[in-house]
Amino acid sequence: MSPSPSSSAAKDAPPPLPEPLRVAVADSHTHLDMQAGSVEEGLAKAASVGVTTVVQVGCDVKGSRWAAETAAAHPNVHAAVALHPNEAPRIVLGDPDGWSRQGARAGGGEGALDDALAEIEALAALGHVKAVGETGLDYFRTGPEGMAAQERSFRAHIEIAKRQGKALVIHDRDAHADVLRVLREEGAPERTVFHCYSGDAEMARECAAAGYYMSFAGTVTFKNAAPLREALAVAPLELVLVETDAPYLTPAPYRGRPNAPYLIPLTVRAMAAVRGIDEDAMATALAANTARAFDY
Repeated sequence: MSPSPSSSAAKDAPPPLPEPLRVAVADSHTHLDMQAGSVEEGLAKAASVGVTTVVQVGCDVKGSRWAAETAAAHPNVHAAVALHPNEAPRIVLGDPDGWSRQGARAGGGEGALDDALAEIEALAALGHVKAVGETGLDYFRTGPEGMAAQERSFRAHIEIAKRQGKALVIHDRDAHADVLRVLREEGAPERTVFHCYSGDAEMARECAAAGYYMSFAGTVTFKNAAPLREALAVAPLELVLVETDAPYLTPAPYRGRPNAPYLIPLTVRAMAAVRGIDEDAMATALAANTARAFDY
Protein backbone atom coordinates (compact mmCIF):
# COMPACT_ATOMS: atom_id res chain seq x y z
CA MET A 1 0.00 0.00 0.00
CA SER A 2 1.44 3.39 -0.98
CA PRO A 3 1.67 6.08 1.68
CA SER A 4 -0.92 8.83 1.47
CA PRO A 5 0.27 12.23 0.22
CA SER A 6 -0.17 13.65 3.71
CA SER A 7 1.95 10.97 5.40
CA SER A 8 4.64 11.32 2.75
CA ALA A 9 4.68 15.08 3.21
CA ALA A 10 5.00 14.65 6.97
CA LYS A 11 8.03 12.39 6.52
CA ASP A 12 9.70 15.00 4.30
CA ALA A 13 8.84 17.91 6.59
CA PRO A 14 11.66 19.41 8.68
CA PRO A 15 11.32 18.58 12.38
CA PRO A 16 10.39 21.45 14.71
CA LEU A 17 12.95 23.60 16.46
CA PRO A 18 14.13 22.02 19.72
CA GLU A 19 14.48 23.96 22.94
CA PRO A 20 17.65 26.07 22.63
CA LEU A 21 20.83 25.08 24.39
CA ARG A 22 22.03 27.50 27.07
CA VAL A 23 25.68 26.86 26.16
CA ALA A 24 26.55 27.17 22.47
CA VAL A 25 28.03 24.17 20.65
CA ALA A 26 29.38 23.28 17.22
CA ASP A 27 28.14 20.75 14.68
CA SER A 28 31.43 19.00 13.96
CA HIS A 29 30.28 17.39 10.69
CA THR A 30 27.56 18.52 8.31
CA HIS A 31 26.79 18.76 4.59
CA LEU A 32 25.07 22.10 4.04
CA ASP A 33 25.27 21.61 0.28
CA MET A 34 22.91 18.62 0.55
CA GLN A 35 20.31 20.38 2.71
CA ALA A 36 17.24 22.35 1.70
CA GLY A 37 17.31 26.13 1.87
CA SER A 38 20.19 28.57 1.73
CA VAL A 39 23.34 28.40 3.79
CA GLU A 40 22.35 31.62 5.52
CA GLU A 41 18.95 30.20 6.49
CA GLY A 42 20.50 27.01 7.82
CA LEU A 43 23.08 28.85 9.88
CA ALA A 44 20.51 31.26 11.31
CA LYS A 45 18.18 28.42 12.28
CA ALA A 46 21.06 26.59 13.97
CA ALA A 47 22.25 29.68 15.81
CA SER A 48 18.72 30.28 17.14
CA VAL A 49 19.01 27.08 19.21
CA GLY A 50 22.65 27.49 20.26
CA VAL A 51 24.50 25.77 17.41
CA THR A 52 26.77 28.64 16.44
CA THR A 53 29.55 26.90 14.50
CA VAL A 54 29.57 24.16 11.86
CA VAL A 55 32.22 22.13 10.06
CA GLN A 56 31.20 21.79 6.41
CA VAL A 57 32.58 18.58 4.92
CA GLY A 58 33.42 17.93 1.28
CA CYS A 59 33.12 14.45 -0.25
CA ASP A 60 34.64 14.97 -3.70
CA VAL A 61 36.63 17.64 -5.52
CA LYS A 62 33.60 19.76 -6.38
CA GLY A 63 32.11 19.49 -2.89
CA SER A 64 35.46 20.28 -1.30
CA ARG A 65 35.78 23.43 -3.40
CA TRP A 66 32.30 24.43 -2.27
CA ALA A 67 33.17 23.75 1.38
CA ALA A 68 36.27 25.94 1.14
CA GLU A 69 34.35 28.75 -0.58
CA THR A 70 31.54 28.61 1.97
CA ALA A 71 33.96 28.71 4.90
CA ALA A 72 35.70 31.71 3.34
CA ALA A 73 32.37 33.53 3.15
CA HIS A 74 31.09 32.70 6.66
CA PRO A 75 33.24 33.09 9.78
CA ASN A 76 31.18 30.51 11.70
CA VAL A 77 31.75 27.83 9.03
CA HIS A 78 34.94 25.78 8.90
CA ALA A 79 35.78 23.49 5.99
CA ALA A 80 36.99 19.92 5.72
CA VAL A 81 38.10 18.71 2.27
CA ALA A 82 38.63 15.20 0.92
CA LEU A 83 37.64 12.42 -1.40
CA HIS A 84 35.07 10.25 0.38
CA PRO A 85 36.20 6.60 0.61
CA ASN A 86 33.59 5.63 -1.98
CA GLU A 87 34.86 8.34 -4.34
CA ALA A 88 38.35 6.88 -4.75
CA PRO A 89 37.21 3.61 -6.44
CA ARG A 90 34.85 5.60 -8.63
CA ILE A 91 37.72 7.72 -9.88
CA VAL A 92 40.05 4.79 -10.46
CA LEU A 93 37.60 2.14 -11.65
CA GLY A 94 34.53 4.02 -12.77
CA ASP A 95 32.63 2.39 -9.90
CA PRO A 96 28.91 3.16 -10.38
CA ASP A 97 28.35 2.79 -6.64
CA GLY A 98 30.87 5.49 -5.78
CA TRP A 99 29.98 8.60 -3.81
CA SER A 100 29.21 10.84 -6.77
CA ARG A 101 29.77 11.46 -10.43
CA GLN A 102 31.34 14.86 -9.89
CA GLY A 103 34.99 15.83 -9.73
CA ALA A 104 37.64 13.82 -11.56
CA ARG A 105 36.52 11.85 -14.61
CA ALA A 106 35.11 8.39 -13.97
CA GLY A 107 37.39 5.45 -14.60
CA GLY A 108 40.39 7.71 -15.01
CA GLY A 109 42.85 5.34 -13.35
CA GLU A 110 45.59 6.04 -10.83
CA GLY A 111 46.59 9.26 -12.57
CA ALA A 112 43.11 10.71 -12.14
CA LEU A 113 43.23 9.84 -8.43
CA ASP A 114 46.60 11.58 -8.14
CA ASP A 115 45.14 14.68 -9.83
CA ALA A 116 42.17 14.74 -7.47
CA LEU A 117 44.39 14.29 -4.42
CA ALA A 118 46.60 17.16 -5.58
CA GLU A 119 43.58 19.44 -5.69
CA ILE A 120 42.50 18.30 -2.24
CA GLU A 121 45.95 19.18 -0.91
CA ALA A 122 45.83 22.63 -2.51
CA LEU A 123 42.50 23.26 -0.77
CA ALA A 124 43.79 21.83 2.51
CA ALA A 125 46.53 24.46 2.53
CA LEU A 126 43.95 27.28 2.83
CA GLY A 127 43.61 28.88 6.24
CA HIS A 128 39.85 28.50 6.50
CA VAL A 129 40.11 24.77 5.74
CA LYS A 130 40.56 23.17 9.15
CA ALA A 131 40.53 19.47 8.31
CA VAL A 132 41.22 16.79 5.74
CA GLY A 133 38.21 14.50 5.54
CA GLU A 134 36.02 12.69 5.35
CA THR A 135 38.43 9.97 4.37
CA GLY A 136 38.90 6.39 5.52
CA LEU A 137 37.42 3.04 4.53
CA ASP A 138 33.88 1.96 3.68
CA TYR A 139 33.28 -1.74 3.14
CA PHE A 140 29.50 -1.35 3.09
CA ARG A 141 29.25 0.22 -0.37
CA THR A 142 32.56 -0.71 -1.98
CA GLY A 143 33.40 -4.34 -2.74
CA PRO A 144 36.79 -6.06 -2.73
CA GLU A 145 37.72 -4.68 -6.16
CA GLY A 146 37.68 -1.14 -4.76
CA MET A 147 39.51 -1.72 -1.47
CA ALA A 148 43.00 -1.05 -2.81
CA ALA A 149 41.95 2.33 -4.21
CA GLN A 150 40.23 3.21 -0.93
CA GLU A 151 43.27 2.34 1.15
CA ARG A 152 45.64 4.20 -1.16
CA SER A 153 43.44 7.28 -0.98
CA PHE A 154 43.15 7.00 2.82
CA ARG A 155 46.92 6.82 3.23
CA ALA A 156 47.36 9.82 0.93
CA HIS A 157 44.86 11.87 2.95
CA ILE A 158 46.69 11.02 6.18
CA GLU A 159 49.89 12.36 4.67
CA ILE A 160 48.14 15.51 3.40
CA ALA A 161 46.73 16.19 6.88
CA LYS A 162 50.16 15.82 8.44
CA ARG A 163 51.92 17.96 5.82
CA GLN A 164 49.33 20.73 6.15
CA GLY A 165 48.99 20.51 9.93
CA LYS A 166 45.24 19.89 9.73
CA ALA A 167 42.88 17.58 11.60
CA LEU A 168 42.01 14.25 9.97
CA VAL A 169 38.30 13.34 9.76
CA ILE A 170 37.66 9.62 9.36
CA HIS A 171 34.74 7.83 7.74
CA ASP A 172 34.74 4.26 9.05
CA ARG A 173 31.95 1.97 7.92
CA ASP A 174 32.24 -1.77 8.52
CA ALA A 175 36.04 -1.37 8.49
CA HIS A 176 37.10 -0.76 12.10
CA ALA A 177 40.13 -3.07 12.21
CA ASP A 178 41.58 -1.89 8.89
CA VAL A 179 41.06 1.79 9.68
CA LEU A 180 42.91 1.41 12.98
CA ARG A 181 45.64 -0.64 11.25
CA VAL A 182 46.26 2.00 8.57
CA LEU A 183 46.41 4.74 11.21
CA ARG A 184 49.01 2.75 13.14
CA GLU A 185 51.04 2.03 10.02
CA GLU A 186 51.01 5.60 8.71
CA GLY A 187 51.11 7.39 12.04
CA ALA A 188 47.98 9.41 12.70
CA PRO A 189 47.99 13.23 12.63
CA GLU A 190 48.06 14.97 15.99
CA ARG A 191 44.31 15.61 15.76
CA THR A 192 42.23 12.71 14.41
CA VAL A 193 38.42 12.58 14.52
CA PHE A 194 36.26 9.49 14.02
CA HIS A 195 33.21 11.04 12.37
CA CYS A 196 29.87 9.39 13.21
CA TYR A 197 31.62 7.05 15.59
CA SER A 198 30.23 3.56 15.04
CA GLY A 199 32.45 1.31 17.14
CA ASP A 200 31.78 -0.36 20.47
CA ALA A 201 33.17 0.32 23.94
CA GLU A 202 36.28 -1.77 23.32
CA MET A 203 37.13 0.26 20.22
CA ALA A 204 36.40 3.48 22.13
CA ARG A 205 39.06 2.50 24.66
CA GLU A 206 41.51 1.86 21.83
CA CYS A 207 40.72 5.23 20.25
CA ALA A 208 41.09 6.94 23.61
CA ALA A 209 44.50 5.37 24.19
CA ALA A 210 45.61 6.81 20.84
CA GLY A 211 44.10 10.22 21.60
CA TYR A 212 41.52 10.06 18.80
CA TYR A 213 38.38 12.17 19.05
CA MET A 214 35.04 10.37 18.74
CA SER A 215 32.16 12.34 17.22
CA PHE A 216 28.66 11.06 17.99
CA ALA A 217 25.72 11.63 15.65
CA GLY A 218 21.96 11.14 15.93
CA THR A 219 22.55 7.40 15.81
CA VAL A 220 23.33 7.50 19.54
CA THR A 221 19.62 8.24 20.11
CA PHE A 222 18.37 5.19 18.17
CA LYS A 223 16.72 2.41 20.19
CA ASN A 224 18.98 -0.27 18.70
CA ALA A 225 22.21 1.64 19.41
CA ALA A 226 23.07 0.33 22.88
CA PRO A 227 26.70 -0.42 21.84
CA LEU A 228 27.13 3.22 20.79
CA ARG A 229 25.84 4.45 24.12
CA GLU A 230 28.20 2.04 25.88
CA ALA A 231 31.06 3.49 23.84
CA LEU A 232 30.03 7.04 24.74
CA ALA A 233 29.87 6.06 28.41
CA VAL A 234 33.54 4.97 28.46
CA ALA A 235 35.03 7.57 26.07
CA PRO A 236 37.01 10.29 27.88
CA LEU A 237 34.81 13.40 27.96
CA GLU A 238 37.64 15.53 26.55
CA LEU A 239 37.67 13.39 23.38
CA VAL A 240 33.93 13.51 22.62
CA LEU A 241 32.33 15.62 19.86
CA VAL A 242 28.80 15.94 18.49
CA GLU A 243 27.62 16.13 14.89
CA THR A 244 24.60 15.80 12.63
CA ASP A 245 26.05 14.35 9.39
CA ALA A 246 23.00 16.20 8.03
CA PRO A 247 20.92 15.65 6.02
CA TYR A 248 21.40 12.07 7.27
CA LEU A 249 21.02 10.35 10.66
CA THR A 250 18.28 12.53 12.13
CA PRO A 251 18.02 11.91 15.88
CA ALA A 252 15.00 10.35 17.55
CA PRO A 253 12.11 11.01 17.64
CA TYR A 254 12.45 12.34 14.08
CA ARG A 255 14.45 9.51 12.52
CA GLY A 256 13.82 9.35 8.78
CA ARG A 257 13.04 13.06 8.41
CA PRO A 258 15.54 15.64 7.07
CA ASN A 259 18.40 16.42 9.43
CA ALA A 260 20.10 19.81 9.85
CA PRO A 261 22.47 21.48 12.34
CA TYR A 262 19.59 22.99 14.34
CA LEU A 263 18.74 19.49 15.63
CA ILE A 264 22.05 19.10 17.49
CA PRO A 265 20.40 19.92 20.87
CA LEU A 266 18.48 16.63 20.72
CA THR A 267 21.72 14.66 20.44
CA VAL A 268 23.49 16.78 23.06
CA ARG A 269 20.73 16.05 25.58
CA ALA A 270 20.81 12.34 24.83
CA MET A 271 24.58 12.33 25.26
CA ALA A 272 24.31 14.16 28.58
CA ALA A 273 21.86 11.53 29.80
CA VAL A 274 24.24 8.71 28.86
CA ARG A 275 27.09 10.43 30.70
CA GLY A 276 24.95 11.30 33.72
CA ILE A 277 25.80 15.00 33.55
CA ASP A 278 23.64 18.05 32.92
CA GLU A 279 23.30 19.40 29.41
CA ASP A 280 25.23 22.60 30.17
CA ALA A 281 28.27 20.59 31.28
CA MET A 282 27.96 18.40 28.20
CA ALA A 283 27.67 21.39 25.87
CA THR A 284 30.61 23.15 27.52
CA ALA A 285 32.84 20.13 26.98
CA LEU A 286 31.66 19.62 23.40
CA ALA A 287 32.31 23.25 22.47
CA ALA A 288 35.83 23.20 23.90
CA ASN A 289 36.65 19.83 22.36
CA THR A 290 35.51 20.84 18.87
CA ALA A 291 37.51 24.06 18.92
CA ARG A 292 40.58 22.10 20.05
CA ALA A 293 40.10 19.30 17.53
CA PHE A 294 39.75 21.67 14.57
CA ASP A 295 42.09 24.37 15.90
CA TYR A 296 39.80 27.38 15.51
